[in-house]
Amino acid sequence: MNINATLIGQSVAFFVFVLFCMKYVWPPVIQALQERQKKIADGLDAANRASRDLELAQEKVAAQLRDAKAQAAEIVEQAKKTANQIVEESRDQARAEGDRLKAQAKAEIEQELNQIKDALRAQLGGLVVAGAEKVLGASVDQNAHAELVNKLAAEL
Repeated sequence: MNINATLIGQSVAFFVFVLFCMKYVWPPVIQALQERQKKIADGLDAANRASRDLELAQEKVAAQLRDAKAQAAEIVEQAKKTANQIVEESRDQARAEGDRLKAQAKAEIEQELNQIKDALRAQLGGLVVAGAEKVLGASVDQNAHAELVNKLAAEL
């Protein structure tokens, strides 16, 4: 066994192996690495675009949220104004209803007072006639009695 021949044989085999790898193995490996590198670069670009889109969306959401809050505050203010207006209208209606009921009660009281006065006049007329009969000692006829009661009622 000769070491030089072995080394030369191994060197030739290694050189053939390297040539074979350079011709058939490395091009697909390099192509796969380049494709992978391109996919990674595309993924990074997409991530950057997505990040920018996310920032824009967040800004839009923040602006819409501010607008919604302002609109909600305006709606609440309008609701308060409407509620106050309704309360004032209710108060006015209640006052008007109270005044109307008060006037109606006064009219009823006045009417009852007049009825009571008429009843008292009639009773007083009867008492006066009865007192006059006792004083005179004789009874007064019906026509004279009615005439006397009417006169007294008119005077009272």
